[in-house]
Amino acid sequence: MDGDVSAHSQEAEKETTRLWRTFRTVYEMLADRGYEVSDDELAISLDEFRQKYSDPMGYPDRNKMKIQARPTEDMKVKYTALPSKSNPNPQPDCGIIYVDFCPDASGVGTKQVRAFNHIVGDNNIHTGIFITQTPISPSAVRLLSSLPNHICEHFQEQDLLVNITRHELVPKHVLLSPEEKSRLLERYRLKESQLPRMQVSDPVARYLGLRRGQVVKIIRKSETAGRYASYRWVI
Repeated sequence: MDGDVSAHSQEAEKETTRLWRTFRTVYEMLADRGYEVSDDELAISLDEFRQKYSDPMGYPDRNKMKIQARPTEDMKVKYTALPSKSNPNPQPDCGIIYVDFCPDASGVGTKQVRAFNHIVGDNNIHTGIFITQTPISPSAVRLLSSLPNHICEHFQEQDLLVNITRHELVPKHVLLSPEEKSRLLERYRLKESQLPRMQVSDPVARYLGLRRGQVVKIIRKSETAGRYASYRWVI
């Protein structure tokens, strides 16, 4: 009996530690995208996570792990189009983000996605991130991206166990505002289609929530120049 209890607590601890790592990466991802995230949220310890998000059996309770965050003023600037004749007073194309950890361990499909879409749509949330333990069905993926005027993304927990942007081989990526993008193209007399490209499905693009048509500045370290920048057009 003691052996069963010990094995059970070890399993609970292992899952809690794993999910804590994912949870911290999610907060880092929100901060890197430009949302308001507190230092306490970014630095949540394993003990704090265990106390706040464990069920009576010691396992993490994903139903408690819902996150909402607002965009910072800097983020709003980066997501506001330049004024035009047809749109002289553009509004930021960003808003509240909502993150939901699906509690179902397997068989995640259209039923769970429909419930998630309802929360996003009914609460007028701009962007939703649906995080699951296992892959979701192709029909669920389609349903997730079918909500008009909302952005819904999907990650698996294991995708976020490690923050890929913190790896020493991954250069820093910085999203340009529409004005910065315009100045860049003007300076080099380029069309955006002449820039090197970055797929919207690229792991760093997914992490940063980049959208088609945006331009990202990539800052690399150089032994000779110290640092140098290149640019990618997201397609």
